[in-house]
Amino acid sequence: MKSLVLTEYKRLEPADMPVPEIGPDDVLVRVKACGICGSDVHGFDGSTGRRIPPIVMGHEAAGVVARAGANAGDLREGHRVTFDSTVYCGACFYCARGLVNLCDRRQVLGVSCGDYRRHGAFAEYVAVPRRIVYRLPDALSFEQAAMIEAVSVAVHAVNLTPVTLDDTGVVVGSGMIGLLAIQALRLAGCGRVVAVDVDSGRLELARQVGADAQLNPQACDVPAEVAKLTEGRGADIALEAVGATEPVKTALACLRKGGTLTLVGNVSPAVELPLQAVVTRQITLRGSCASAGEYPACIDLVARGAIRVDPLISAIAPLEDGPQWFARLYACEAGLMKVILQP
Repeated sequence: MKSLVLTEYKRLEPADMPVPEIGPDDVLVRVKACGICGSDVHGFDGSTGRRIPPIVMGHEAAGVVARAGANAGDLREGHRVTFDSTVYCGACFYCARGLVNLCDRRQVLGVSCGDYRRHGAFAEYVAVPRRIVYRLPDALSFEQAAMIEAVSVAVHAVNLTPVTLDDTGVVVGSGMIGLLAIQALRLAGCGRVVAVDVDSGRLELARQVGADAQLNPQACDVPAEVAKLTEGRGADIALEAVGATEPVKTALACLRKGGTLTLVGNVSPAVELPLQAVVTRQITLRGSCASAGEYPACIDLVARGAIRVDPLISAIAPLEDGPQWFARLYACEAGLMKVILQP
């Protein structure tokens, strides 16, 4: 099968690989669409330590069942499907409690980190456990379905955040997850959502998908502007979707006393935290990792148009064009959001 292999850092090469074998509990999926995730771009240069070459990356995908194992239940050849990026064991302490994203033996498709190597979906075929596979309605294209993994990350973060009807929410970072979180917050009951980003193009996208206000910290005092919108109190909740010190500080400064900050971004392994402001203002901090059971709801939300993904898809290209699209994303080309490759 044709595939795209990270052979060394910053080098992607087309390669012919064997079609993966499957066991009785697995499904072989013929990949029709696979999105380039920001984590793939960061792993491209080795900075995350989670894409050690050689590895076939890619975990945001959809396709058609090519072969199903004996224990695959109702899945049959030809069924249109998508699948979670998290491969969980289903038997550990956390899985037994539904916290599959925290599984003790968790693996992620398209990741090679020293502890394991699990080839992903930048290939014609990928093998995945039946328990992470979900049927798709005909209303969803494969390209839209390839966005479900990112949608699930945003929805999971919002599900962890205590939203009360008519709250004001701030989303710091209008990248893919931030733009999806804006939409999920509105669905969860936020009366006002404020988008924060240093990129004017991304702020315009935030407006298109439902942000009531768009603030650029390079052009205004963001916490002061949020205070003006909330009678001086500050926002009830905030989501930080970057993962760096300054965006985290901005999100915290936007909150009212007793507010909640959900941390989704993780670009930096460590950030500086204004501890006294957190303690004396009784701020709740929550971490959010991947997703845990939100896939069916997310498939429905996208199929109904309740969460819009089409405005976030910048390009659809054949798999062999992957190296040039990676290079453009790595260079942070203006206006590029989600690029989807078709094997």
